[in-house]
Amino acid sequence: NFSALPDELIESELFGYEAGAFTSAARTGQMGIFELAGDGTIMLDEVGELPVNLQVKLLTVLQDREFYRIGGTKRIQMNARIISATNKDLKQEVKEGRFREDLYYRLNVIPVAIPPLRERKEDIVPIALETLNRLNRENKTEVTLSPDVCNNLEAYAWPGNVRELNNVIERMYVFG
Repeated sequence: NFSALPDELIESELFGYEAGAFTSAARTGQMGIFELAGDGTIMLDEVGELPVNLQVKLLTVLQDREFYRIGGTKRIQMNARIISATNKDLKQEVKEGRFREDLYYRLNVIPVAIPPLRERKEDIVPIALETLNRLNRENKTEVTLSPDVCNNLEAYAWPGNVRELNNVIERMYVFG
């Protein structure tokens, strides 16, 4: 999640680093996400938050399917599939110079647009019930939602989307 990482840590998290690559580097070095993923799948969440200086490095990995650890000289193959998500309009970000056009097209191979929750009212109650079921499992309880609560959930616009819905369900669960 690029929005959750400080800019100065993103590169080492993605590519890893060799021992002694920078002052606080571990003595043994560290593998990054691209290396740890192996033949699996990497989810790049909030890719629209990636700083421009790192966008070119991500583009290079996606195109060449190889990279170097920070401070390294050995090429490492990247075999993982990449899935990315963002809440930003990347086409607009490209127009405004905040996102590289070439990276946009490299990531936009199979676009999937998920409408906001307010446009998918039929998903609100199932998502709420899944969150409530998880809380019930974790706490060995049997809390339910009344039909009135379900109706109220469906009537709300959910500007914070699924995160807001999950938080509301958790708050209702805690304060009952």
